Amino acid sequence: MNMQPMDNATGKIKNLAHRLQELRDATLATQQQLMERWHPHLHHRHYLPSAANLAAYIGLRRHDLRELQAALAAVGLSSLGRCEGHVMATLDAVSYALAMMNGAPPLPCPVHETSHAMQHDRLLLRHNTDLLFGKHQGKRSTRIMVTLPSEAADDHPVVRDMLTLGMDCARINCAHDTPAGWEKMVANVRQAEHETGRPCRIMFDLSGPKLRTGEIAPGPEVLHVRIKRDDLGDRLYPTRIILDGTGSPGQPATTDKLGKASPARLSVPARWLHKLKPGDKIRFHDMRKRKREFVVEQRLSVTEVQVSCEDGAYIAPGTVLERITEKKQHGQSGKTASGDFLAPPMRIHLHKNDALLLARDPSPGHAERRDKAGHILSPARIPCSEPEVFAFLEAGHAVWIDDGRIGCVIERVDAEGAWLRVTQVRPEGEHVGAQKGLNFPDSHLLLPALSEKDLRDLDFAVQHADIIGLSFVQSADDLDRLAEALKQRNAGALGIIAKIETRQAVKNLPEIIVRGAGHGPFGVMIARGDLAVEIGYERMAEIQEEMLWLCEAAHIPVTWATQVLESLVKLGLPSRAEISDAAMSGRAECVMLNKGPYILHALSVLDDIVTRMQAHLDKKTSQYRALHW
Repeated sequence: MNMQPMDNATGKIKNLAHRLQELRDATLATQQQLMERWHPHLHHRHYLPSAANLAAYIGLRRHDLRELQAALAAVGLSSLGRCEGHVMATLDAVSYALAMMNGAPPLPCPVHETSHAMQHDRLLLRHNTDLLFGKHQGKRSTRIMVTLPSEAADDHPVVRDMLTLGMDCARINCAHDTPAGWEKMVANVRQAEHETGRPCRIMFDLSGPKLRTGEIAPGPEVLHVRIKRDDLGDRLYPTRIILDGTGSPGQPATTDKLGKASPARLSVPARWLHKLKPGDKIRFHDMRKRKREFVVEQRLSVTEVQVSCEDGAYIAPGTVLERITEKKQHGQSGKTASGDFLAPPMRIHLHKNDALLLARDPSPGHAERRDKAGHILSPARIPCSEPEVFAFLEAGHAVWIDDGRIGCVIERVDAEGAWLRVTQVRPEGEHVGAQKGLNFPDSHLLLPALSEKDLRDLDFAVQHADIIGLSFVQSADDLDRLAEALKQRNAGALGIIAKIETRQAVKNLPEIIVRGAGHGPFGVMIARGDLAVEIGYERMAEIQEEMLWLCEAAHIPVTWATQVLESLVKLGLPSRAEISDAAMSGRAECVMLNKGPYILHALSVLDDIVTRMQAHLDKKTSQYRALHW
C-alpha cells in the first residue's frame, strides 16, 4: 500500500530524466550545426565559447519547455529559466540531480564545473562590456549613454556636468549637426574627462538610410499672432513679439529640439525701430482690416525691441505700422511698413480615410487642394527621402509615419509613388511634417546599411570615436560591410553597436551578433521607438525580453534605448510608468537618455534608480537583501 506513491514518484523522476536527456541531445546537435556555420565568421577566436553558448541557447529555445519547467520546479530542481549564460552546464547539473534522485550509482558531481561555468559566464559578459564601454565607475555597473544636444558644441559646462552626474558614453547623432559641431562636442567631452577624472566613451551614430518624409512647401507669408485663452474664452496673457531691425525676414514662433520656445519676429526698418521707447504704442490694421495695437515693453538690443499684443492678428509683409509716442507732443508719430516674412511650412492635416501620396518626386509636399465647391482636386502629397524604397512596396502593406502617430495602408503603387489611405490617427486628426520617420513593417526593404553620407561621416568619426553605431541593421552582412569600411580606414579595433529597429533585424539577430562580435568589441541597441512601430506596440515588451535573453546567452552587452524618462527629460516631470521602465533598464548593460532641457536632472534621477535597482535585480535573478520592516 505504501509503495505505490513511491513508485509513482520514481516513475516521474525517470520520465523527467529521459526527457531532459533528449532535450540535451537535441540542444547539442543544434549547437554543433550552428557552430559549423558560424566558424568562418569568428575572426576573434576569444569569442568561440560565447558563440557556442549562444548556439546551445538557440537549440534549447527551439523547444517548448513550459511543461518540463513546471515538472522540474515541482521536484525542487532548476526550471532552466536562468540558464541563458551557461546552457550546457545547467542541463548537466539538472541531469545529475535527477540521476541521484533516481538512485543511480555515485557519479562525479558536476557542481564545481557548473559553478565555474556560471562564474565564467558573468566574467565573459563583464569583459565584453568593458571592452565596449570601458570599466564602470563607482557602485553602478550599468552604463548611462546620453545623446549630446547641439548646444554641447559650445556649452562646455553642461558637458562637464553630464560627466559629473554619471554619463559614461556620449552619443553624437550623425543625422544632426555638422562635422565642425561634432569636433567641438568631442573636444568638450575630452576636456571634461580631464577635469572630472571620469572616463567617457564617445559613440558616433551613423544615420543609415533616412526613411523620412521630405520637405513641405511653405505656407502663406503671414504672421499669425495667437492669443492664449482660458476655457471661457477670456484672454490669459498677451502674446510677445520681437521687432527685428537686422534686415532678416520675420518668422513665426518656434520651439527647438530641447523644448525651448522663441517668440515670433517681425521685420521692420532699423531707423524706425531705433526711435521706439517703452510705453509707445504701434497701431495697424491686420489682413482682416481689424484695428490692432502693439505696446512696446522693452529694448532687448540695438536691433531688437519686445512688444506685446492683446488680440489675435494676421500680419502680412507691407503692413503699415504707426508709432504713437506716450505723450504725442506736436502730433509726433511715425509710419513704416513691415518687411519680408519667412513663411513656415504648409500645414498638412490628415484625418481617418484621407488620401495621401507618398511621392517619388522630391519636390516639396503640399496639403490637399480643393475647388470653390469643396471638391478635392488633388490629395495631400509628401515626398519620401529614399526613392529606392518604392521598389519594395506593394498594395496592402502598412506604412507608419512620425513614430506611429499616423497609420496608413498602401492602396496602389505607380509611377507617382505610393497612394496611401489613412487608417489610424487621433479623432481630431494629425499634422504630418517634414523629416518625420517612415516605417514599412510589412515590406522587406533591401537598402544598404551604409549610405554615401554614412561613409563620409565615417571618415571623420574614426578620428574621434570609441564606438560606431550602425542604424537600420537588417542582416549580418551589414556588420561585415561596416567592419570592412573600418579596416579600410585603419580603425578595425573600434567598437560597434548594432541598432535593432526592424522586424528583419530581430529575425536575424543571432547571425548579427555572431558576425558583429566575431570582428571585435560589439553590442546591441534595442531601438524601441522604431522597433515598436515595426512589430506592434503590443509585442514590444515580449520581444524586448527575448532580445535581452538572447544577448545574455551571447555574453553581449545591450543598450536599452528610446524614450527612457522622456517626460522628465523634456518636461521636467516623469510619469510613473517611466520610473518603472527606468528601473527595469538596469537589466541591460547600458541605458540611453535622449536630449532635452532637463537632461541633467534626468541623469541624476536615472543614476539613482539604476544604482538602487542593482541591489534588487541581476539580469533575471531577484536579489534578496535583508529587509527591515
